[in-house]
Amino acid sequence: MKEINNQKGLNSMWTDSLTRNLHPDGNALVDHLRTVHYKHTGFTEECASCCRDESGRNSYEWLAELVPDNESLNVLDLACGSGPLLKILFDRNKNLNLRGIDMCPEELTLANTRLVNSGATLLQSKAQNLSAIDDNSVDIVLCHWALTLMDPIAPVLDEVKRVLTPKGRFAALVDGPMNAAPGYREVHDLIYSYVQQEIPSYGEIDLGDPRVRGSESLNNLVRKVFPELNVTIETNIVSMEGPVTQVAEIAAGFFYAAFILKPEKRKLMITSLSNLLAIYNESTDAERRGRFSMPISRLLVEPDTK
Repeated sequence: MKEINNQKGLNSMWTDSLTRNLHPDGNALVDHLRTVHYKHTGFTEECASCCRDESGRNSYEWLAELVPDNESLNVLDLACGSGPLLKILFDRNKNLNLRGIDMCPEELTLANTRLVNSGATLLQSKAQNLSAIDDNSVDIVLCHWALTLMDPIAPVLDEVKRVLTPKGRFAALVDGPMNAAPGYREVHDLIYSYVQQEIPSYGEIDLGDPRVRGSESLNNLVRKVFPELNVTIETNIVSMEGPVTQVAEIAAGFFYAAFILKPEKRKLMITSLSNLLAIYNESTDAERRGRFSMPISRLLVEPDTK
């Protein structure tokens, strides 16, 4: 993974639009996401792999559980990034026919290295255009933490519906309700307070379609596209613990907003975040440790199994 700790402040068409009090369009969003992933390739995996739920699963593993271990199925990882989800699936079931799509070539380069000899097919494309995949050809479409970044979202869901088989399933890992994990809202608000010193409208305007960030609005959005299928959203909490500054750095990496901060602002933010996340032990001589908890939700769209 490229260094994310002392990066320069990130500028893109998207941040430029916000700075000028304009609403960024879809092209600006794509430019911003590509800029982040070009400068910090692999950061999503670094962050998501560190946090685990009470059963010891990280978010990739929780999503991967929905794929049977003993069947030969066609599986598509939408916005596959550096390929950690595909690698988990391959290690569990060598009979899967795996495909991954992502719009960032740097992430796909990492994925190709990770998935050598897996037989996985990797394609560069936006999620709104899956023309390289035939109608009714995919048994399971998975999307790990990228649905919240996609705008427009309706064409994405339409394409997922088109490529799924009649008995196919769609599952996505998305943001959970902010108050479901202790202290998460405070972490969010602290990071955004620093970012809003640079760009006041950041937060009022955020990445992706806001409907994906709420369970009820996401449910309604998905049901419009898949009216004949069952839609369920399950919430979980993942956490990490360790040296407090390390925890703060990794926690900040979950927030795209943190990447726009200039080095001096980021250093101040990490110090404040470390103080927020610190666990104060009885022994004052011990190294300060920190804990970060985050809510996640798992969307599942599937035919009625009754």
